[in-house]
Amino acid sequence: MNGSRIAAVGHYQPAEVLTNEDLAGLVDTSDEWIRSRVGIRTRHIAGPDEPVDELASHAAAKALASAGLAPADIDLVLVATSTAVDRSPNMAARVAARLGIPSPAAMDVNVVCAGFTHALATADHTVRAGAATRALVIGADKMSAVCDWTDRTTCVLVGDGAGAAVVEGTDVPGISPVLWGSVPEMGHAVRIEGEPARFAQEGQSVYRWATTRLPPLARQACERAGLTPADLAAVVLHQANLRIIEPLAEKIGAVNAVVARDVVHSGNTSAASIPLAFSKLVEQGEISTGDPVLLFGFGGNLSYAGQVVRCP
Repeated sequence: MNGSRIAAVGHYQPAEVLTNEDLAGLVDTSDEWIRSRVGIRTRHIAGPDEPVDELASHAAAKALASAGLAPADIDLVLVATSTAVDRSPNMAARVAARLGIPSPAAMDVNVVCAGFTHALATADHTVRAGAATRALVIGADKMSAVCDWTDRTTCVLVGDGAGAAVVEGTDVPGISPVLWGSVPEMGHAVRIEGEPARFAQEGQSVYRWATTRLPPLARQACERAGLTPADLAAVVLHQANLRIIEPLAEKIGAVNAVVARDVVHSGNTSAASIPLAFSKLVEQGEISTGDPVLLFGFGGNLSYAGQVVRCP
């Protein structure tokens, strides 16, 4: 095989919906304040009996069903997450056990909000190298578990969920070479740390970095696919904040593309945000099989990773 492709996608969100009005009863905020600053209206929140691997497994099962595959067809499981509670067994092994995948390589990838695109690149490399035949790549996070619900600058952002993709070998590459990197000296700008672990960020620093530094990087990711931004059918950026997504998408120059705005209804779901939004675009018929789609993750560690994929 000369490359790999995304064969199918799937997503999952918990049933409980937390509205801006609900948040106004918890902290000093309002629907107007939240929408004007981050563009979010609702978010889904997992219950105490819904761990990260359960969210991930639901999304993965939908992707497998969409691809018409059985668990035994998978030999690599990658889970991008930064909200795993335990060190071992990891989320990938737990997902494999839940789904009955018999003997996969099972690894977690912690690059926070850029985790899915890093994991997708890793799966692409692994399949092309012949070390795996089919991979499940999952982004899943339970951000509500690491949120400070007394901090109105962060609690209005977060949501929970998962998205998944099945990656398999193909003669015609459907995943372009990744463009990835980081700004380690600014890693403190987005954090999940402490005991208990809590999410915190320097919002203005992240906004300036994302809207000024990332557009040329996203255009380079298109160049690696042999495309221009105008060739894109869709752009799926990390769903951090609508006030970041909209100017960033405009500066990339994807004038003909659908821009994913799932953050409005799902909040910032960290590693889940890109596959969740991508899967919804596919499910809703907003993009068609073979369409070129830019996936670009950014955030924690001030890491970034992006590639152009073909819609399954």
